[in-house]
Amino acid sequence: MKRVAVTGLGAITPLGNSVAEFWENILAGKSGAGPITKFDTTKFKTHFAHEVKDFDIEKYIEKKEARKYDLFTQYAIAATDEAVKDAGLDFAAMPQNERFDVGVIWASGNGGISTFEEQLQEFNSGDGTPRFNPFFIPKMIIDIAAGVLSIRYGLHGPNYATVSACASSNTAIISAFDTIRLGKATIMIAGGSEAAITPASIGGFNASQALSKRNDSPQTASRPFDANRDGFVAGEGAGALILEDWDHAVARGAKIYAEIIGGGMAADAYHLTGTPADGLGAALGMQKALADTNLSPKDIDYVNAHATSTPVGDLSELNAINTVFNGQDVSVSATKSMTGHLLGAAGAIESIISVLAVKNDIVPPTINVEYLDPAIPEGLHLVLNEPEKRNIQYALNNTFGFGGHTATSIFKKTT
Repeated sequence: MKRVAVTGLGAITPLGNSVAEFWENILAGKSGAGPITKFDTTKFKTHFAHEVKDFDIEKYIEKKEARKYDLFTQYAIAATDEAVKDAGLDFAAMPQNERFDVGVIWASGNGGISTFEEQLQEFNSGDGTPRFNPFFIPKMIIDIAAGVLSIRYGLHGPNYATVSACASSNTAIISAFDTIRLGKATIMIAGGSEAAITPASIGGFNASQALSKRNDSPQTASRPFDANRDGFVAGEGAGALILEDWDHAVARGAKIYAEIIGGGMAADAYHLTGTPADGLGAALGMQKALADTNLSPKDIDYVNAHATSTPVGDLSELNAINTVFNGQDVSVSATKSMTGHLLGAAGAIESIISVLAVKNDIVPPTINVEYLDPAIPEGLHLVLNEPEKRNIQYALNNTFGFGGHTATSIFKKTT
């Protein structure tokens, strides 16, 4: 099977609207949290989130065109624009027959939820006559971002969306990796975007008791592994990766960040939203990823944990990591402490973090840990509050989603 390189990265995040700014703030241990500005939260239990700041879609497309797209698609366009340029690709100059082998797999957990809410509200405020925007359906559906990206660049290769809740974009990346290594594409744009800081989303997560209510201190609310964590903090944005056939990348002299070498997917088969205490599905996903790469647990240097800052979920994952690595010295950190939980886009931005950790030999920190949860298994190497320098040959990225979905990808340093 073919080797697969990571040749381009792009990010729109609560910590910056470029990979460079995002990475700088991750290593500085900054939080992207603050009061929600998108709607009035007075009557909500949670008043804060990790919002994208200073985003201007007109830097990428004209205002008239932007009106056709929900914010989640706009984020996808912006992140992909950076990734394509970073990879040194000029699709407009590429012969059409070569673009037959370039595709897009793009994920989202919620798609155009803000469009859905706005249109339904408008309908309910009228006289009952069904007046909808003609772009309502194409703005809302989850697959539209993948379609828009293929249209934008004239790409005729494999094109679809993956939906596995908060595991969606890691699933997209693994699927794109498989597409290339099986020889079904030469280049794939993979990633995910989310724009779900909306009344229905925040209200729904509040109703399910999933969100932190630390309204007096938003920037310290996302605190994976801390004994006083009380739920996740919603985030938004997008992450894009350019995956490329290794030989093709080398032949064109591309910059190669890292190699993606494997992926594993599994299921908890346990509960709609909860995770089993032993983390069975998480452990299976990690074990399948390791088997896919012929690596053993001792080969992994860094795990970017899914860890969202929920009381049950964090312990479940750490129990799974403890089961899989069984005393091996692997560094573990939870970067959602800084970014918040980007839901369907989480796996993409955390894959970018994993790639940059491998490239730069540094483990990002888990911030906001004041009192380590005493129920955490002993002997785990958790990186807390400050980054850690370490020779990282292999990094493993975990993502899990409501419904029990698990997805784990593994990245390798290039030599």
